[in-house]
Amino acid sequence: MKVFRTRAGVVAQKEEGAPAVALALGWDELFTAADPEALVAERFAGAKGSAAPLEASALLAPVVSQEVWAAGVTYFKSRDARMEESKDAAGGDFYARVYEAERPELFFKSTAHRVVGPGGRVRLRADAQWNVPEPELTLAVSAAGRIFGVTVGNDMSSRDIEGENPLYLPQAKVYDGSCALGPGILLGEPPGAATAIRLEIARGGRVAFAGETTLAQLKRKPAELVGWLFRDQSFPSGVFLMTGTGIVPGADFTLAAGDEIRIAIDGVGRLVNTVAA
Repeated sequence: MKVFRTRAGVVAQKEEGAPAVALALGWDELFTAADPEALVAERFAGAKGSAAPLEASALLAPVVSQEVWAAGVTYFKSRDARMEESKDAAGGDFYARVYEAERPELFFKSTAHRVVGPGGRVRLRADAQWNVPEPELTLAVSAAGRIFGVTVGNDMSSRDIEGENPLYLPQAKVYDGSCALGPGILLGEPPGAATAIRLEIARGGRVAFAGETTLAQLKRKPAELVGWLFRDQSFPSGVFLMTGTGIVPGADFTLAAGDEIRIAIDGVGRLVNTVAA
């Protein structure tokens, strides 16, 4: 079952290609329920009639009151990329150490008003020269700390700003249009290790970059990351947690205005966004 936030309200789709059924359900209600999956199943069973088939133009970012957080350096590829971009050996050492450490890197990413939905336009920082998307499996977590679903995420990043000094991470990661989520939430446990994540960036009608990884390369378990996130923190409206990226374009690539970013996670969904000037 997948749930989507649309202009007409919350809708659910039992399987790919099936009609989307309108639910008498508030989006925040989903994240504060004791059992979000059971709640959706109950409302789905009691729904009368069907909504029109899902259209991209009707989809909204799947966030209302939820914060978005992110985990970093959870893939070996990401570790290497962070060390490569760092301008000094000490900075690079931070990333090697956190990859091996018990405590993961976790950072705040976005509030709802900065999140871009399916088909929307992500942004590049005006003061950055080296910008990339980061395709990530993103966990939907209830207020009680329960992972009840997953979605597709794009953690936009300004690599030159973070590389100049690790203390600039918030500026490299947090700005208007720096986060995209969607199209909906696939309810249930996170998918298995064989699940593929694919990134494709189109420019001028051609593929400028393509990459692929699997969740087998994710060093930390989703439940482990959520456990650390909820230490000494509460999320009354629930939270999204991006789990890190294993696909990093090379040092010779940076995003440009007009690029189309296509992120697909097997079984979860496909998120497409364009890059604004």
